[in-house]
Amino acid sequence: MTSVTEPAAEHTIDIHTTAGKLADLRKRSEETLHPVGEAAVERTHAKGKLTARERILALLDEDSFVELDALARHRSTNFGLQDNRPLGDGVVTGYGTIDGREVCIFSQDATVFGGSLGEVYGEKIVKVQELAIKTGRPLIGINDGAGARIQEGVVSLGLYSRIFHNNIKASGVIPQISLIMGAAAGGHVYSPALTDFVIMVDQTSQMFITGPDVIKTVTGEDVTMEELGGAHTHMAKSGTAHYVASGEQDAFDYVRDLLSYLPPNNYADPPRYPAPPHPGAIEDNLTDEDLELDTLIPDSPNQPYDMHEVITRILDDDEFLEVQAGYAQNIIVGFGRVDGRPVGIVANQPTQFAGCLDINASEKAARFVRTCDCFNIPIVMLVDVPGFLPGTEQEYNGIIRRGAKLLYAYGEATVAKITVITRKAYGGAYCVMGSKDMGCDVNVAWPTAQIAVMGASGAVGFVYRSQLKEAAQKGEDVDALRLQLQQDYEDTLVNPYIAAERGYVDAVIPPSHTRGYIATALRLLERKIAQVPPKKHGNIPL
Repeated sequence: MTSVTEPAAEHTIDIHTTAGKLADLRKRSEETLHPVGEAAVERTHAKGKLTARERILALLDEDSFVELDALARHRSTNFGLQDNRPLGDGVVTGYGTIDGREVCIFSQDATVFGGSLGEVYGEKIVKVQELAIKTGRPLIGINDGAGARIQEGVVSLGLYSRIFHNNIKASGVIPQISLIMGAAAGGHVYSPALTDFVIMVDQTSQMFITGPDVIKTVTGEDVTMEELGGAHTHMAKSGTAHYVASGEQDAFDYVRDLLSYLPPNNYADPPRYPAPPHPGAIEDNLTDEDLELDTLIPDSPNQPYDMHEVITRILDDDEFLEVQAGYAQNIIVGFGRVDGRPVGIVANQPTQFAGCLDINASEKAARFVRTCDCFNIPIVMLVDVPGFLPGTEQEYNGIIRRGAKLLYAYGEATVAKITVITRKAYGGAYCVMGSKDMGCDVNVAWPTAQIAVMGASGAVGFVYRSQLKEAAQKGEDVDALRLQLQQDYEDTLVNPYIAAERGYVDAVIPPSHTRGYIATALRLLERKIAQVPPKKHGNIPL
C-alpha cells in the first residue's frame, strides 16, 4: 500500500543523505504518475479513454508541461481516509504551451475517489485558476468527476464555491475552455457552465445535476445517462455544449484550433497571421470564389440557400470554425479570418426556419457576440432574416425578453462591427441583426437585399386592405390584384436603395466585392475608439 498511501519506505532509502533524499524524491515523483496503481490505468485504457495526465500531454506541446502540487495530499481523517492518501488528490494541475502559447491547465482523475472534489483537490484548481488570472493566460479544464467528496463534508462545497467565484472573476479576462471527458455530475457541472466554451465527446461525456437514479426515485422517469446528459443532448437540446467531438483527440484538435483565434487575455489582440498584399482596387483582386457569390442568391426570394456557402467564400482558405453547430441551426456562429485577422461570424441560415430568429437562436448569437467582444474579436454579421419566429410557444417562453438579449449584446459590444445584408432584413429582426442605428460601424448590402418593415405579402394585406376588400365586393380577381400590388410594393420599397438613400447602409455592393469590403473595413477599424458611459455594469435581460 505504500505506493498509494505513504512516501517511500525509510528502510529502503536513507533520507539522511543527499543521495537518499534525491532517491526519495524520484520515488515520490514516480508515484505521482500512477497514484492508485497500474490496474486503474489499464481499466481507463480499456474504456478507450486516456488518463488525466495523458490528456494533458496529448493536448499540450511536447515536453512543455510543468506540473504544480504533484505531491499534494488530502488532510482528512474521517471514514478511514487517513489510510488512503493518493498523491495529487485526484487532479493534475500546471501550465504549458499550445502552439507555443502559454496556457494554464487542470485535468481531473476519475480513478482517484471517483474524481470527487475534496479540499486539497479544490485548492489545487483554485491555485491554477488564480495563476491564469494573474499571468493573463487561457485556462483549460479537463473535467471527469463525480461531484463533491462526501467524506470531507462541507469543505468540499466551500471549495466548489471558490472555484465558481474564480470562474466569474476570470470571465471576460482570460479565455476559459472546458473539456468534458467523462461523467460530470452535481457540482462538477457548474464550473464548465461558467466558462466560455464547453467541448464534449460523443458517447463518453455526460453532464447532469441529478443522475438517472435520483430522477427515477423523485419523478418516476426512466432515462439513461446518455439521454439525460450526453453530448448530443447538450448540443441539440440544452445548448450547453459548443462542440461534440468524435473522440478525445478530436476534442484536443478543436481546442487547438479554437485557441488560434483567441488572445491570451482581454488586454491583448487576437493572433494575426501575415496576409499577402492586395495592390489596386477591390475589383482588381477578385478571385473565382469571389465571383461565385454573384450567382449564389436564387431569383425567388422564397428559395433557400446555404449561408455556409457565403461564409467560406469570404474567409481565408475557406476555414470556418463553427461553434454550437447542432444547436439553433437557424443561426450560424463561429470563427474565421479575413486577411489574417480573426473575426467572429454571426449569420442567419435560410435553410432552417427561413433564417427566422427564435429564442434559442437569439441566445446563441447573443452569447457568441459577447464572447467576441470580451476578447477583441471583430464581428461580421451576414443577414438574411424575415423576422422573429411566430407562435404561442415562442411568446409563452419569453421571445420578447430572450430575443432582447441579442439586441443588448450587440448594442453593448465595442469591437469593430460589420454587417452584410445578403437578402431579407425585415422588421425588428433587421434592427437586431447589426443595423446601423444599433451601433454597427460599416453596413453594406447586396443588390438582392430586401430591407423593409415586412415582406410584400404581409405588407399588402395591411396597406391595401380596403382596396382588396373593394375588389372582392365588385367580383374582381382579388388574387391577381394582390399579386400586382405585391410586385409594386417590392419594386418600390423592398430593395436596398431606400436604406442606402437614408444612410442606413453605407454602400450597395456586388456580392463578389464582399471579402474586399470586409478587409478594408477591418483595416479602418483596427484602432477603433469606443466611448462607453461609466457604470458598474449593465442589466442584460437574463
